[in-house]
Amino acid sequence: MKKIDLEAAPKGQGTRYPPPHNERCKDRRWIRVGDAAGLTQFGVNIVTLDPGVWSSHRHWHEKEDEFVFMLEGELVMVTDAGEEIMRPGDCAGFKAGVRDGHNLENRSDKPARFLVVGSRDETDWGEYSDLDMKFLPGRGGYVRKNGDPI
Repeated sequence: MKKIDLEAAPKGQGTRYPPPHNERCKDRRWIRVGDAAGLTQFGVNIVTLDPGVWSSHRHWHEKEDEFVFMLEGELVMVTDAGEEIMRPGDCAGFKAGVRDGHNLENRSDKPARFLVVGSRDETDWGEYSDLDMKFLPGRGGYVRKNGDPI
């Protein structure tokens, strides 16, 4: 067993959302912990959201389970059921195929971090609850819910 060096782990920032949908998420940052460990069946990332930054737009996955665990700071989790404050030690899971759009929003004045785990199903697709947009399988990009280009 080898301890993962988070400083050396692959990192990323931003979003692939098309404008203007990219604005709320363009400054999110992540460390690809699962990639650093060589994992292939599920992804594990540590995500940092500065004040005002969102994890994503509210979305759901058809074939991919998703799990989040709060590490630091305070975020607002938004789902179809409403809003809940998430603090260190809080966690939530989102089952594949349940059309309950979710996201995390940093409405505080301090950075927040959470761990997110999800499967890597290349056939996964899903929709955004508050936008006329869906994502296509295999990182195929984004289209309107009726399939038209954005």
